[in-house]
Amino acid sequence: MNVLFCASEATPFAKSGGLGDVAGALPKALVKDGVDCRVVLPLYGDLKFRNELNYVTNFSVPVGWRSQYCGLFTAVRDGVTFYFLDNEYYFKRSGLYGFYDDGERFAFFSRACLEMLFYTDFVPDVINCNDWQTALTSVYLNLYYRHLDKFSRIKTVFTIHNIQYQGKYGLDILEDTCGIGNRDAHILEYDGCANFMKGAIETADKISTVSPTYAQEILDPWFSHGLDGLLRQKQYKLCGILNGIDMVVNDPATDPALAANYDVNTVQDGKPICKKAMLEQFGMDQDGSPVMGMVTRLVGHKGLDLVRSVAEGLLQQGIQLVILGSGEHGYEAFFNDLAYRHPGRVGVYIGFNATLAQQIYAGSDIFLMPSKSEPCGLSQMVACRYGAVPVVRETGGLKDSIKDSGDGQGNGFTFANYSAHDLYQACWRAKEGYWQEGWMTLVKRAMSCDFSWDVSAKSYAQMYEQVVNLW
Repeated sequence: MNVLFCASEATPFAKSGGLGDVAGALPKALVKDGVDCRVVLPLYGDLKFRNELNYVTNFSVPVGWRSQYCGLFTAVRDGVTFYFLDNEYYFKRSGLYGFYDDGERFAFFSRACLEMLFYTDFVPDVINCNDWQTALTSVYLNLYYRHLDKFSRIKTVFTIHNIQYQGKYGLDILEDTCGIGNRDAHILEYDGCANFMKGAIETADKISTVSPTYAQEILDPWFSHGLDGLLRQKQYKLCGILNGIDMVVNDPATDPALAANYDVNTVQDGKPICKKAMLEQFGMDQDGSPVMGMVTRLVGHKGLDLVRSVAEGLLQQGIQLVILGSGEHGYEAFFNDLAYRHPGRVGVYIGFNATLAQQIYAGSDIFLMPSKSEPCGLSQMVACRYGAVPVVRETGGLKDSIKDSGDGQGNGFTFANYSAHDLYQACWRAKEGYWQEGWMTLVKRAMSCDFSWDVSAKSYAQMYEQVVNLW
């Protein structure tokens, strides 16, 4: 089985979010299972490990009415072959996204993913496109390449990591920039816009999401950001597979960032040392209170309006709060003010610090994720790995990965309704549980959960087999 994984980011070369983690870890797990999975990425200006890249060739890529240069480079890492597509005009910039011409940049990249196959000996059975940045690859394959022998049997999977970001542009982009004429414009046209994600949903042989619950949620207008009608029509080819995490990178037994290493058998000895070190770093009280941590983007859909409503109440319960993240100014200001008014009880770091994030996972007793929507979420899995018991809302991948411990079998605390009252009750139950004899049993149960990519990779391999055998 040959799979080409088209993505706009992948660790360790370039990352801005969860897609980078998936594109870095899933192919590695697939290769370990015998799938020849290769990854293709843009060659960004601030790409890491550039010195490991080897030049292969260069070719021209159609972009609307013109042709653009594309250089092809390759590298092998952890047994996975990576291809890098170079065009300095589009990609030699600081950062990955957020530019005025992102539509043109990723239209070029999507088409270049197909053009490069003329210059390699690799013929994929399946092309797995990811999010709107590579959505046009499936469209281009069906419009302009399907009649060629090398492409005639290739199947496509489109994976939705976050349906909120769809690649929506004015209709004038289609012919001039994307090279898609009036005859085929209907494939991407949706609600008066050119919608790249819509094009992939129409043309892909299979649509997957990053958790089973999210696959069902996006059929509902509350979650779909306008695409629920189309997805209900295409429900026959929709499925959800829960993401995993890299269990080697996220391992408290070997993590060099921690004050003490520990595993499920030594957590009762190592975690208190990590907690003490974290509290010292934030200048917080060392009085044995349960510490609730958050590592998150400070944006509305992460449930921070709920946290803002209950924060004072949590502190009055005797809980300490530690927050790391950046985002909307209103939330940054709120947490800074909260820390100012409650010295020793609240620790805040505005920004992102990977080392500090790992220390918060290891030093926290409880980990909070009250998201309004969460396609998969990885933080709750990392928290379990480090023995920080999650408190989550039952949505998307949070619902699929965290089960309430009320029956003595779960690995965290959950609440269903998006309300401050329900969040407060779940936090109260977690705080009460912290003082019970069975707390360490719950911690060890959470740490024992298998969130490895080995499990998810087998589900992806089965999906690819199903797609190949469609016709």
